[in-house]
Amino acid sequence: MLAVVVAAGTGFALTRGPDVPPLTQADVQKQVEKGIADAQENARKAPTDAATAYRAALPSLVTITTTGVGAKGSQNGTGAGVVVSAEGTILTALHVVDGADTIRVQFTDGTRASASIKEQEAASDTAVLTPDTLPQVVVPAVLGGGAQVGDEVFPLGHPLGLTQSLSGGLVSALDRSISVGSGQTLKGLIQFDAAVNPGNSGGPLLNRDGQVIGIVTGLANPSEQNFFVGIGFAVPIATAGGVAGSPPQ
Repeated sequence: MLAVVVAAGTGFALTRGPDVPPLTQADVQKQVEKGIADAQENARKAPTDAATAYRAALPSLVTITTTGVGAKGSQNGTGAGVVVSAEGTILTALHVVDGADTIRVQFTDGTRASASIKEQEAASDTAVLTPDTLPQVVVPAVLGGGAQVGDEVFPLGHPLGLTQSLSGGLVSALDRSISVGSGQTLKGLIQFDAAVNPGNSGGPLLNRDGQVIGIVTGLANPSEQNFFVGIGFAVPIATAGGVAGSPPQ
């Protein structure tokens, strides 16, 4: 046994090579700084959650324009919608298209089409549109679900006519109820703090993976000035998708 130990020790002595100098504090500091720099560079190259969500959902976004005649004469409106099936079915907010004489949609590839309301549900402010023309390639959104308070969310739409705009924030609360026109109450809504303005209505509320977790229905408007004051609301996709016949999420 002793011979074996000595032989092993001798082998170590022959193959060890030159001594390695001990690490100094300066060496350690250099390694730390290099690690931080590498991590920052990798983070810079990686897409943000917002960019990932935007790229995933943009091909399924549509612009909706409406015309109609109201108490004040001819009236035009603009909103958003999202393609949710390979057949081109579009989900939007009912108030975007309700009462319109004509409905036109434009897909992100530039294809324009007339559309009609296939289904609607006032209780959830949801409408399902069927366009009469489709793009060569239809890209439906991926539907998600299971939003939790504190989750990152991203409304995608056309606020104030600024097309294909993304904003970001957090889920502030769940199962909210709000009063809308004619004394109607919308229930079970997602409350979030990402900026939304007229033109966002009917557009998708996205999670960090670009999945649609809700359809934007409105914003808190205590001053009746119709601009964002820090609180938006969306119909959960399980509710809105049910109107279109999609399975619950």
